[in-house]
Amino acid sequence: MSEIATSELRRRLGVTDAVMIGLGAMIGAGIFAALAPAARAAGSWLLVGLAVAAVVAYCNATSSARLAARYPSSGGTYVYGRERLGEFWGYLAGWCFVVGKTASCAAMALTVGTYAWPAHAHAVAAGAVVALTAVNYRGVQKSALLTRVIVAFVLAVLAAVVVAAFTAESADFARLEFGSDVTVFGVLQAAGLLFFAFAGYARIATLGEEVRDPARTIPRAIPLALAITLVVYTLVVVAALSVLGSQGLAQAAAPLSEVVRAAGVGWLEPVVRVGAVVAALGSLLALILGVSRTTLAMARDRHLPHALAAVHPRFAVPHRAELAVGAIVAVAAATVDIRAAIGFSSFGVLLYYAVANAAAWTLTPSEGRPPRWVPVVGLLGCVILACTLPAVSVLAGAAVVALGIVIYTVRRTIAGADLDDRHR
Repeated sequence: MSEIATSELRRRLGVTDAVMIGLGAMIGAGIFAALAPAARAAGSWLLVGLAVAAVVAYCNATSSARLAARYPSSGGTYVYGRERLGEFWGYLAGWCFVVGKTASCAAMALTVGTYAWPAHAHAVAAGAVVALTAVNYRGVQKSALLTRVIVAFVLAVLAAVVVAAFTAESADFARLEFGSDVTVFGVLQAAGLLFFAFAGYARIATLGEEVRDPARTIPRAIPLALAITLVVYTLVVVAALSVLGSQGLAQAAAPLSEVVRAAGVGWLEPVVRVGAVVAALGSLLALILGVSRTTLAMARDRHLPHALAAVHPRFAVPHRAELAVGAIVAVAAATVDIRAAIGFSSFGVLLYYAVANAAAWTLTPSEGRPPRWVPVVGLLGCVILACTLPAVSVLAGAAVVALGIVIYTVRRTIAGADLDDRHR
């Protein structure tokens, strides 16, 4: 009994703690990076794209919250899909999470490079990945206190951007009027790209073993964190559009730096750049940590090469998984552009949440089933947004998902053949 007790995680997180964790996962580098490609797709209808992304995120969050309350253990949709839909769907969710979040790592690294040293963004991005992989390799992780400091700093930077834009002489709120420069497809594509900036609320759900009264805490914390994030993002988008307009925003390499420069407060630009770099580094550190741990779990279940399940005898970290993830991310950060990374990431993560919504549909009323429309809208929204992302992202994402299915099928076939041999 003592061994079981010592292996259990302590339930010490309340609603406020869980909300802060959700804000730390969502309000980060995504808002610094996703605005320009989204504005390129949606034009003056960018706010509509943000609203669509928020609706899909709300449905995903609600479905995830109900599932997390039912299965208060680590693993997220990897667990929900397996328990509610079968092993294949759990595997597919885990695979999509790993590939999608690996692309998120590349996007965060490129955000570091774009804001820190635009002329050498790819080199800086690759260097950041190597450095943080080395940090994680030695078992150094972000503390809860550091997460709160980063969130507070990023919120202060975003608040400064909004105030600077709203008080600027160049601000023109007529730029918020909807024009005829966009299609429904463009709005949906923008929503898919902006979804990248919302991804992270599931971090609360994966802490099911560490929150007090998860059946009540998680369903409260996720929507609250999402609502706060939506308010912040709406203010930032309105500020950016009022100063730059949709065309200026679409062409900006470092959008929020361009906003403060156009607002006539150039002295604030270094602060914004530091804020973006800090947010991106914090997100990147957490993402590399999370992807390597999911890789470890899938390797233990032999869904990925079992060699990746090794744990370092001294540092007690999944060192092979971390090195593999770091190498892939470094190559991606050195070669792809940020729009491609964001699109590919959104594709994988949207499919991940599609599985979550399908799993939530199977819940019964006694199991805390959400309103029927929530998983339906969430599932359809995830699939539609994934399909309307830039063609390169869709094709690359579909190819990688197909590869994952092939790997699963081959592994199952080999396992079945081995079992038949044992029975003979």
